[in-house]
Amino acid sequence: MAVFLGFKASNIFKFRNINSVEISTIIKDSLLNVRALEIIENTSVFVFLTSHGNMGVVSIEASGESNKNITYPIKVVSDSVIPNFRALAGNSRQGYGLSIGSPALLFKLDIGKDTVVYKETHPKAFYDSMDFWNDEEGIAIGDPTDDCMSIIITRNGGKTWNKLSCDSLPKVNEGEAAFAASDTNIAIVGDHTWVATGGKSSRILYSPNKGKSWEVYNTPIVQGLETTGVYSIDFYDELNGFAIGGDYTKPDDNAANKIRTIDGGKTWELVGENKKPGYRSCVQYIPNRGGKELVAIGFKGIDYSNDSGNSWKHLSDEGFYTIRFLNDSIAFAAGAGKISKLTFRE
Repeated sequence: MAVFLGFKASNIFKFRNINSVEISTIIKDSLLNVRALEIIENTSVFVFLTSHGNMGVVSIEASGESNKNITYPIKVVSDSVIPNFRALAGNSRQGYGLSIGSPALLFKLDIGKDTVVYKETHPKAFYDSMDFWNDEEGIAIGDPTDDCMSIIITRNGGKTWNKLSCDSLPKVNEGEAAFAASDTNIAIVGDHTWVATGGKSSRILYSPNKGKSWEVYNTPIVQGLETTGVYSIDFYDELNGFAIGGDYTKPDDNAANKIRTIDGGKTWELVGENKKPGYRSCVQYIPNRGGKELVAIGFKGIDYSNDSGNSWKHLSDEGFYTIRFLNDSIAFAAGAGKISKLTFRE
């Protein structure tokens, strides 16, 4: 094997250009509405939660759909309350689902034995997204009930959750909140955490130490209305991140709706200015592609970039709300009435 300057030839990054996406429907149900979907790490099994209080578990081989196992719907109920789920996360042992609205209910998901591990009855309670740093520590974020974003954290594997005091968090600006659009308001790399806010003010909250301290950074994304701002954020590594959004009431507008950072979120620049795509509810880096390739989806379709978000190619008009990648070519996406397998091809 040839070695040049310490790199094996086989490890040299190979540029590629995705030209199409093959969409295979896994579940189709007119009552299905999914914004929370996660792939169980190192498997081809994914879990999803719906706005009608249902959970689903799907096992499907990455190479095809001849061998698939679907368990859906699984009803999740607490005291006759049917939760509207928008957030889902887990560690290696357990999954957790979080509902929007009041009362906010955070469930330990265990088929037939679901348990509420956190409940918040504040009339303004509205949680948007959640994630885990590791097996013991996790975070969920929501709209402000006081003068800061709502942030709850677990340090014991999800058994208990505690809400951070506004004394330890940046103060919100007027009209600043977040969007429960795709469960991607939080990005985590190691101990680093980025939280995207939106609305009349759209900023990035950053913690270098798993939520123990926080800073806040401004963004140039479109803002000023309740429907504007960042809807989704992702980081490829500790420095390189991307966020997308816009205004879902004006989905074709593409001015100032895509931003990128190369310094860990401290500063952001507009990219793809006045170019498609317009509003999108979810953006994800394609894994193992050097931070060059991204996919953005929304109810207006699927778009792809291979130059870190500078330019985009529209791959499909088929709409989805959220997407998660299994590998560098296959992803699962969910939306209104369907969950699908997406295969990206050159």
